Amino acid sequence: MKFLAVCQSGLGSSFMVQMNIQSILKDENVKEDIQVDHSDVGSVGADSADYFFVESTLQSALGSIPENKVVLLKSLIDKQEVRNHVNTILDQENIEYD
Repeated sequence: MKFLAVCQSGLGSSFMVQMNIQSILKDENVKEDIQVDHSDVGSVGADSADYFFVESTLQSALGSIPENKVVLLKSLIDKQEVRNHVNTILDQENIEYD
């Protein structure tokens, strides 16, 4: 499984979200192999990842990516919001965590 953090330029914001996701997966003691990466919005396609974490203002820029693969974030710096979304995905995918 792959999570992709996406922002306008693919640098600072998406990298911060990537680090937060990696930290959350470690904190939650997830044993499943989940890849986490970051990218700019113009470089992503529907097959780039299983789930795309993106600031809600960029939703329309995601084009052909199915809505059920998109995780809209109200705040890129709110780690608890990211944690809630990650845990929801883990539950949906039946992946064990603490």
